[in-house]
Amino acid sequence: MNEIKGSKILVIGGAGFIGSHVIDELLKEDVGEIVIYDNFARGVFDNLGASLKDSRVKIFELGGDVLHTDILDRAVQGKDYVFHLAALWLLHCHEFPRSAFHVNIEGTFNVLETCVRHGVKKLIYSSSASVYGDAVELPMTEDHIYNNKTFYGATKIAGEHMCRAFYNRYGLNYTGLRYMNVYGPRQDYKGTYIAVIMKILDRIDNGLPPLVYGDGSQSYDFIYVGDTARANICAMKSESTDKNYNVGSGIQTSIKELAELILKITGSDLQIQYEPSGQTFVTNRIGDPRRARDEIGFDFDMGLEDGLRNLIEWRRANIDLVNKRREGA
Repeated sequence: MNEIKGSKILVIGGAGFIGSHVIDELLKEDVGEIVIYDNFARGVFDNLGASLKDSRVKIFELGGDVLHTDILDRAVQGKDYVFHLAALWLLHCHEFPRSAFHVNIEGTFNVLETCVRHGVKKLIYSSSASVYGDAVELPMTEDHIYNNKTFYGATKIAGEHMCRAFYNRYGLNYTGLRYMNVYGPRQDYKGTYIAVIMKILDRIDNGLPPLVYGDGSQSYDFIYVGDTARANICAMKSESTDKNYNVGSGIQTSIKELAELILKITGSDLQIQYEPSGQTFVTNRIGDPRRARDEIGFDFDMGLEDGLRNLIEWRRANIDLVNKRREGA
């Protein structure tokens, strides 16, 4: 178990959906300092809420772009642990592949190089289940083939392999986390496979039936954002290195089942409306969570129904913020 008491920690992308929850989880630990490094392209101050009231937390004052190597160098200096969550998301990468290369690949190289220069004890790299693409076999273990066909997935594969190369050449310890479909409070409309939750809730709020494309059999592994953040802490504390782990529940949920559950929670008597299939990058992806449980001590706590209730409660309490995010999607 790595000693983290009094540690100085940099969270790259710390104002984002997952990153802000990582901050919350870090504050439960006896760490010394948490610095948020974020360019606020997708992250927002609203996500940081009460965390900025803790004296251990501060936003890096010079900015927070992974392409600004001189500024990044200053931010990493003196840090014990670095969490790298900054990335362009799937649809952005699809539309702007060159930007995806620069931010997700070149930017990750910059982070790795800077961590080596300053002797960082361990890097926690946010990868994605997108590296797998559509499942060839279920559940998908970490040994599942790279069946990805997207620019986003390609950048995450590159990131994983660069981490491995830096470990082998320079001894930089790291753990990679392959997130399944992360949902929960503070989510926006830019996550391709979780935006469906917000869109279903939008329609229900307006008295319209939820739309499901195709027959609704597309199935995913939904994991609550608080659990995802906790997986990051498990990875930091663990002595496991040079490995990637699934972060998911291992539970298969179809889009039809998801829509039915949301209707149940909201008490709506609306019926699902089915439409012809639209653009879908992946139709079937469920991760095997056993290796993460056995090797870094992570297991999910929040069931889907309770997690959705938390999301809906947050949404109702922050409707102005939700509306702003919808307009910016």
